[in-house]
Amino acid sequence: MLELWKTTTLGQFEAALCTLGRCIDACPDEAWDAPVANLSFCQAAFHALFFVDCYLSVDTDAMLAQAFHREHAAMFRDYEEMEDRAQVLMYSRDQIGAYMGFCREKAVEVITGETEETLAGPSGFYWLEFPRAGIHMYNLRHIQHHAAALSLRLRLDHGIEIRWVKDGWMA
Repeated sequence: MLELWKTTTLGQFEAALCTLGRCIDACPDEAWDAPVANLSFCQAAFHALFFVDCYLSVDTDAMLAQAFHREHAAMFRDYEEMEDRAQVLMYSRDQIGAYMGFCREKAVEVITGETEETLAGPSGFYWLEFPRAGIHMYNLRHIQHHAAALSLRLRLDHGIEIRWVKDGWMA
C-alpha cells in the first residue's frame, strides 16, 4: 500500500506543479509583475513554490539549511514568506524556473523516501497539527489554490486558457 501511496501522491504533485508551470509559462511579460489578489503574479508563483519547498522539508530549519537556498541567496534574501507582512520582493522568470526545477526534484526525493513511520509522524510545523501524510495533501491543495488564482487571472485579463493536467507523468 505504501508504494501505491507514493506513486499516486507523486503523480498528483507532478500534475499540480505542471499546472502551476503552465501558468508561469503562459504569463505575458506585461502581467508578470501585475496584481493577482494581494500579490503580483511572480510573487504568487514564488509563494506557491516556497511552501512546496517548505512542506516537503521535515521542518523550517531543514528548509533554510538547503544548498539551493545558499546558491540562490538573491531569491531568499530575507525570507519574507515567513514573516507576517506583505511581500515586497519581485522575482525573475529565471529564478522561478530554477525554483520550479528544484521543487520537482525535491518532491520525487521526499515522496519516494517516505516510510509508514515518517508519514504517521508529526508534520514538522507547529501551525499544522496533523501527521506528515496530511502535510503532503495540504501541500497539494496549496499549489492548486495558487495555480487556480493565476489561471483565472490569465483567463480574465488575457484570454489565456490553462489546460487541465490529468496525469502529471503524462503532461
